[in-house]
Amino acid sequence: MGLSEDYIKELKKRAGESKVYRKYQLVGLEIARLLEDEKHKSLYIKLAKQNDPDRLLAVAKDISESKNVQNKGAYFMKIWFDKKTKAHHKWKVK
Repeated sequence: MGLSEDYIKELKKRAGESKVYRKYQLVGLEIARLLEDEKHKSLYIKLAKQNDPDRLLAVAKDISESKNVQNKGAYFMKIWFDKKTKAHHKWKVK
């Protein structure tokens, strides 16, 4: 799954007049929005800079669509950083 140019254009349009210039910044802000966790947006931007932004976005989208997760940001962090969970989870995060 790759981020299409149209999707990046849409994210840039949503960002409006903000000082967002790089793909990882757009992806980090989108992850914060998807997970309803705006207060940790700088963390998501850093993760997108250091990791595969497509994979991060795919995981965040799946979690955002889950109805039975209360704290989506915390669940995302558990999936992303927990080595035991990573090895067995459907996203196979490295």
